Amino acid sequence: MKTRATMLLSAIILLFGATVTYAQQARYTVSGYVKDKQNGESLIGISVGKPGTSIGTVTNQYGFYSITLPAGEQELQFSYIGYSNFKTTLNLQKNTTLDVKLEASSSQLNEVTIRCDKQEKAINTINTSINRLDIAQMKAMPTFMGEVDVLRAIQTLPGVNTVGEGASGFNVRGGNSDENLILLDEAPVYNSTHMLGFFSVFNPDAVKSLNLIKGGFPAEYGGRTSSVLDIRMKDGNNQKLALNGGIGNIFSRLSLEAPIVKDKSSFIVAARRSYIDVLMKPFVKGDMKDTKLNFYDLTAKANYKFNSNNTLFLSGYFGRDVFGFGKDVNMNWGNATATLRWNHVFNNRLFLNLSTYYSKYDYSLQFSNESKKSSTEEQQGYDWTSNIINYGVKPSFTYYLNSANTLHFGVHGVYYTFKPGTGIGTEGNDQHVKTLPDKHALESAVYVDHEYKPNKHFGIQYGLRVSSYQLLGSGFEYYYADTTPGIRKRLLEIKEYGAGEKMKGYHYFEPRASIRYAFNDQNAVKVAYSRTTQFMHQLSNTASPTPLDIWTPSTNNIEPMVADQYTVGYFYNAPNDNYEVSAEVFYKTTDHQLDYIDNANLQLNPLIEADLLPSQGRAYGLELYAKKDIGKTTGWVSYTLSRTERKTPGISLNEWFLNRYDRTHNLNLVLTHTFTKRTSLSANWVFASGTPATFADNRLEFQDWDIPYNSTEKRNNYRLAPYHRLDLSVTLKGKQLKRWKGEWVFSLYNVYARRNAYTVYFRQNPDNPDLKEAVRFSIIGSIIPGITYNFKF
Repeated sequence: MKTRATMLLSAIILLFGATVTYAQQARYTVSGYVKDKQNGESLIGISVGKPGTSIGTVTNQYGFYSITLPAGEQELQFSYIGYSNFKTTLNLQKNTTLDVKLEASSSQLNEVTIRCDKQEKAINTINTSINRLDIAQMKAMPTFMGEVDVLRAIQTLPGVNTVGEGASGFNVRGGNSDENLILLDEAPVYNSTHMLGFFSVFNPDAVKSLNLIKGGFPAEYGGRTSSVLDIRMKDGNNQKLALNGGIGNIFSRLSLEAPIVKDKSSFIVAARRSYIDVLMKPFVKGDMKDTKLNFYDLTAKANYKFNSNNTLFLSGYFGRDVFGFGKDVNMNWGNATATLRWNHVFNNRLFLNLSTYYSKYDYSLQFSNESKKSSTEEQQGYDWTSNIINYGVKPSFTYYLNSANTLHFGVHGVYYTFKPGTGIGTEGNDQHVKTLPDKHALESAVYVDHEYKPNKHFGIQYGLRVSSYQLLGSGFEYYYADTTPGIRKRLLEIKEYGAGEKMKGYHYFEPRASIRYAFNDQNAVKVAYSRTTQFMHQLSNTASPTPLDIWTPSTNNIEPMVADQYTVGYFYNAPNDNYEVSAEVFYKTTDHQLDYIDNANLQLNPLIEADLLPSQGRAYGLELYAKKDIGKTTGWVSYTLSRTERKTPGISLNEWFLNRYDRTHNLNLVLTHTFTKRTSLSANWVFASGTPATFADNRLEFQDWDIPYNSTEKRNNYRLAPYHRLDLSVTLKGKQLKRWKGEWVFSLYNVYARRNAYTVYFRQNPDNPDLKEAVRFSIIGSIIPGITYNFKF
């Protein structure tokens, strides 16, 4: 007799038109977890299949697999990047639980070559526009100041770029940085960088793997319109004590992992702290002696396996940046996240992951005249704070119907609290406080998708996500008069709502579909379509988002962003698995992006919506990617040819204009050559077209004043000079002892000292005030050396 769960799942399949055919022969299911034999880490993306057939599956994000096979004697093979293949023969007479531990291959242990198993290649997956990197690949890349960095690794992939050094975040296929959903163990992270963009907040010693999804989004993900960066933390070594760390010229790091109960429970704690301010202290005098410039973070995770069907995980992150000039200017910002996750296996086919999470991002800015005021002057200062907090819950189910059909379904709810800002001005003994009211919102979604792979040639994954959003009181709704586009709107009416009252609601259907057809083992094509919706926005009218930019929810005046993306790709895999090549074209349209009137006021402005404009966006391009995994020389090359444009009423003559993140050409070359088991060289060269900018092209003389202006009235009418840079690093391994392993990493960032323009500004010539000159402003204009000693115990 069918259980209620089975009946419900069968109804969902019929709803989506899936036809599941069961053979007359008895069939049984084999399921379990796949882990690393050495440290007990669950392995993501393991290929599990019957050799010589198209029957197969992969482990999910938590290392669980399920495969249905005919009764009788069956052979199973488990294979994964950097691990020796494992084969076993089973005599199936009933449903069977089989947990497997894979052993790292010798090539991975010696790190002479990095090899991806054939099943891990992009040609064999249904989804398109997905790039997966593990920590071994990231460590092989050239480092910045000797340090491995997650975000710098993904910026070498096609379709990903930034506006330059000092930019907070990254841009995918022309989208703003706030359009990227960044998840750390399923908790959202709102600022992904330290030191104004030079380092990521993710400690590489605690990272297990990352997936970057740029298109063809599975229905599980929502809330952003450009990409998903899904980062999974290590679970902790449940076999023995392990110590990892590094000492560099910028910061040091240390991680400790160990079993609590061997094979059953473990933990990992990883910490980092920079010390630039400590090193520079002897050289800073006078008013600047109290200068602060540092960051620190702490990452921790623990797990406990109650039995074969129940495992509990608890993970968290806390990090902060401190940036100040003496006592006069001080800024600080930071993230905090916590995730509680429960994995439950109902039976051999039904798997549950229940996640609850907390995430907070806060930032502050302080000004003071304390160090410069005389004895007769009053103290003056300004203190501004803001933050965003959210609580989420996400039960997600995977149901393995048979070897050809898998269902993913679940719900997702997030409660937001936005604190737009509180400003406190001080003048003597007087204080002036200006506070914008808090905003509250509830976002929820239900999703289902069906993955169907009837044979090795054809596969399809299609689904639907239904999203709902409510802006809740207490708060105010503002109504404005229709005015000339591009001019600040005039306020007509204010409506007040009580606590918990619904102020505004939106509902959207988000269909998703990805199709793969393989002509043979070497050639495949994929097509994908996805609709995504974003209910929250980051307000920034600068050339690059900063840590102090404001987050705001959708309101009656700010509609959610809606993006439709189409992708077509061709994938080639060499017969000997030596290299793989892909080419993808994409076209994306976005409605209700935010734009701004000229000279918009974004700070502590209760009528900020009067300065905002709805905008349309479109992006299209070609992405080429070639990767070599085997041999002493490995690496990849990526090239993106793209165009990103916007159209905003009242701006740029109501015509399409270049988005500020547009880069026509973007080329990355990453190479690693291993000379010996102890010596390797890595190189990274990047070339990108300059970003668009708006410059005056004429001037008006008025009463001995020269007033520059843009005569064409077109936004982003010029482009900065192209960006290019070469990085090198050398890794020298010491004698690899049984318990202690160490290596030195020497790096050079910006080898030929290119002064790439971050922006260009105009000024009067100091020697001749009658002349105006353009000045290139560069964040980095010289070679930056780095050295780090990494160790493992």
